[in-house]
Amino acid sequence: MTHDELVKRFPPPMIVGEKDPGIPIWPIFKQNATANELVGYVFESIDLAPIPGFSGIPINLLIALDPKGNFLEVGVISHHEPVFLDGLGEAPMFQFVSQYKGLSLNQNIKIGAHDSKVSAANAYLDGVTKATASVRIINQSVLASALKVARKKLGFAEGRDPDLIARIKTDLFEPHSVKDLIDQRLIKHVVLRNKDIEKQFSGTPGAELDPAAMQQPDALFVDLYLAYVSIPGIGRNLLNPASWKKLEARLEPGDHAILILSQGRYDIVGEDFVPGSVPERLVLKQDKLPIEIRDLNLDLSLKDSAALPHPVSMKVFRIMSQSGLDPSRPLDFSLPVTRSKGIIYPERFTKDFSFSTRLPSRFYTEAEGDNKSWVGIWKSRWHELAALVVALAVLAVALSRQESLTGNDKRFIWFRRVFLLFTLFFVGWYAQGQLSIVNITGLIQALLAGRNLNFFLYDPMTVLLWGFVAVSLVVWGRGTFCGWLCPFGALQEFTGKLARALKIPQLKIKAKTDARLKRVKYVVLAGIVASSFFSSNITDALIEIEPFKTAITLNFVRSWPYVAYAVGLLLASTFVYKFFCRYLCPFGAGLAVLGRFRMLDWIPRRKECGKPCQTCRHRCDYQAIEATGKIDYQECFQCMDCVVIYASDEKCAPLILEKKRARFIPVQALPLPVTD
Repeated sequence: MTHDELVKRFPPPMIVGEKDPGIPIWPIFKQNATANELVGYVFESIDLAPIPGFSGIPINLLIALDPKGNFLEVGVISHHEPVFLDGLGEAPMFQFVSQYKGLSLNQNIKIGAHDSKVSAANAYLDGVTKATASVRIINQSVLASALKVARKKLGFAEGRDPDLIARIKTDLFEPHSVKDLIDQRLIKHVVLRNKDIEKQFSGTPGAELDPAAMQQPDALFVDLYLAYVSIPGIGRNLLNPASWKKLEARLEPGDHAILILSQGRYDIVGEDFVPGSVPERLVLKQDKLPIEIRDLNLDLSLKDSAALPHPVSMKVFRIMSQSGLDPSRPLDFSLPVTRSKGIIYPERFTKDFSFSTRLPSRFYTEAEGDNKSWVGIWKSRWHELAALVVALAVLAVALSRQESLTGNDKRFIWFRRVFLLFTLFFVGWYAQGQLSIVNITGLIQALLAGRNLNFFLYDPMTVLLWGFVAVSLVVWGRGTFCGWLCPFGALQEFTGKLARALKIPQLKIKAKTDARLKRVKYVVLAGIVASSFFSSNITDALIEIEPFKTAITLNFVRSWPYVAYAVGLLLASTFVYKFFCRYLCPFGAGLAVLGRFRMLDWIPRRKECGKPCQTCRHRCDYQAIEATGKIDYQECFQCMDCVVIYASDEKCAPLILEKKRARFIPVQALPLPVTD
């Protein structure tokens, strides 16, 4: 986006400022009578978080963020997401990103339906059916880029992600006395005496520099009570009702407040402290990262002042929501004590006296997790992934024990039918696990652009399937995926079987013509791969030769030309068995190329196979067996029909002949030896 283009998007009274020299963002101001007011910052996600989409190319979003971390606008500049290109159309994508308007980075933004759409802690976005991986990547792009801006310009703590922290239960209240709060460690009590301080300085240049500590080692240095007073279960028990309301009024959603009561020689704020500022004598860190605490300058009263020693100092410090403080993690406080030596040029020696406090888990809700990251997606889909892992394990065991699998032809047929139904309905239509040439082009385009490959992790079904297919390619070749795990392949197979059951005539293509037609898919593969090196737009058009998006991803809910094409391929498979898979599928061609490196020639052969027996060759629906009996593994779909024939003495010609010979040529007994 140029400055002029942004001016068109943000017309007067808005003013687009100059691009920030340190980070690629533009400030947006609003014209006032006196001065221009900062409205927010606008930026492109691709400049700050170029996360590859499902096609391997980043989705570019225009994002406007106000000074408090609220989204003013999110829009789509450009994308190459297959499901939104002539699939679902772009309207669902635009509708999805429009939901960010009015939400805040301080909220835990999740994708998924919920009874309460927006709350102080949580916000829920309606997802897009059939585009789960794409909208997760969009969400990651929005939040990752916005957080970078918030950390640089809005005071968000570096390294903390407000989307991945626990949230205080603001509706939880437990009545407790002050004594109960102390006993349950909801109020932290710290006592340090002069001798404790001197012990820390012992052996250093700062030792014995405090006369009062040397004269009265047991005298009180500091007596401190610390309470997480913004939590209702603590604050409402500790403060009187008027003070509690006063505190609530001063805190923004997501803010925290710490109450410090102290007495002794060590004043928490010091003599030179300016109300409303950050104290120098009290430091807060979390996970070794500093968190700013600032005086609220509030005059509060305790509900039961007699329950605690009358303090010399009583202060309330605010922790802004943008700091990213996680209430589920320990809060590490320290009291820096400084001693000096010399008058004109005094030397200073400082020791930190540290203590920690941690909130019990009943007071907060754990981060729901990594909702915008791939980890959360894997966790949320664990039941689907578990079902897939079990199915893949069953298939691996079955294929590795093919003698047992094919020993009974009826049992094998039912096993194959059930597994293909699982592939079509669960892997394909339900879990959206159809592997595609898009996976290969996306990989190529991401590598060419030097991007990481994390975008694949947003589709866990695809990752697991690819992992299994990678192994099966090395062991058995391309047939394992094409014959068992391709949802559209399963749909074609059922279509072909139904056609035969209905006695629809089958076309038997001549061997030479079949061999030539099988080369077409390699030409298609080469064209798509070549286009991915120089034109993503051409690639987007060429990958439509695959009907997977229409038939599996979108359930045929698409514009009529694409539906007609997919249905036409299925009709072709009623006459020519699995027409698309054999002649046009670029993904199958890619797997065939990779499958050349397989370890096993796993289909058993006899010396009679091909010479003279041609049974398997004539029964092979894929025409993947040559006249010599040799198996063309690059065109084999691992249907295992020939393996069933090989094991059957009712189907395999050599076994049938052997069986007949045993029946008609009686076995003659050997003559018994004659004994005297």
